Amino acid sequence: MLWAGPGNSAALTAYEDTVLALLPDHDAEVLSRVVGTGADGHPHEVQILRCASRSALDGYLADPRRTALSDERDRVIARTELFEVDVRV
Repeated sequence: MLWAGPGNSAALTAYEDTVLALLPDHDAEVLSRVVGTGADGHPHEVQILRCASRSALDGYLADPRRTALSDERDRVIARTELFEVDVRV
């Protein structure tokens, strides 16, 4: 879950468009991505990712192309919550 900094909703979405494109290089993919208003303390964006392993996720998070954008991330994202879930249909 991602919370945009004030006035940065569009910039958060643009940043995520860029970094999520790196997931396939780490045996991972976006299963679901939804965007809300961020009103009343709710997150601006919620993503469900599928990663082949914890090391796949760690590789994505440490990808130098992603970490090179850390200043932009810090500018547009106020808060992130990341946690593991099991997908059930």
